[in-house]
Amino acid sequence: MTNRPDVHIEIDGRPATGLDPAVVPLLQGAYGHFTAMQVRDGRTRGLALHLERLDRATRELFGTGLDGDRVRTLVRHALDRGGRSDAGVRVYVYGAAAEGGAPTVVVTVREPRTMPPRPRSMMPVPFLRPIPHVKHAGGVGQPYYGRAAALAGFDDALLTGPGGEIAEGHVANVALWNGTSLVWPEAPALRGVTMALLERLLPSVRREVRLADLGSYPAAVLMNSQGIAPVHRIGTTELAVDEELIRRLTEAYAAVPWDGI
Repeated sequence: MTNRPDVHIEIDGRPATGLDPAVVPLLQGAYGHFTAMQVRDGRTRGLALHLERLDRATRELFGTGLDGDRVRTLVRHALDRGGRSDAGVRVYVYGAAAEGGAPTVVVTVREPRTMPPRPRSMMPVPFLRPIPHVKHAGGVGQPYYGRAAALAGFDDALLTGPGGEIAEGHVANVALWNGTSLVWPEAPALRGVTMALLERLLPSVRREVRLADLGSYPAAVLMNSQGIAPVHRIGTTELAVDEELIRRLTEAYAAVPWDGI
């Protein structure tokens, strides 16, 4: 297969060109959810977690399950038709196009991406995602604050709740390092697949973390399906870049097996 710079989109296994009119209102309404994964040589990390996420959210939003084998077949098909074995893949799930039908599954295939390892800066913003345990589609809050952070000279936005309680990055999970364990903020947030994998591999605890507490943490990191990066500044608080911590995290994540889709 040859790599191409464009994005390949399929809806229930059919190219997105010439959409069935019954599907258009579903996509425009943005009532749905998704998962994002990086694929290398037709494989991805944490496949079971991705499939579990999709099934669980489909049951919550639409009252029916989503068969994992169907998802895998659709992703394989889109990778093949998109001409990629290495890719960034998203699987979106919307309601059924017809009464009593199966949920609509949209697969997008684009060039693979890796998070730059450079230290990141984060701008705290007063926003928490609605229904945070679901990786839902649509919504203006996250892109709005992500853009605001970029305009202010930051790399990412850090979502916070009342009293400055830290929740998550606008497109990634955040963990603080207390010298012995990763500390995951317990404010309402999405439990990302990369986060779930690393929780199993390194000492981890969950507790309330507020912006006012940042001085007691020597380091912080953020992560998503694209990888892991250190955080060197949150607002006006400077944090050390702990190279040993990044090495441990990177090696642990690299040891996670790739699952065949």
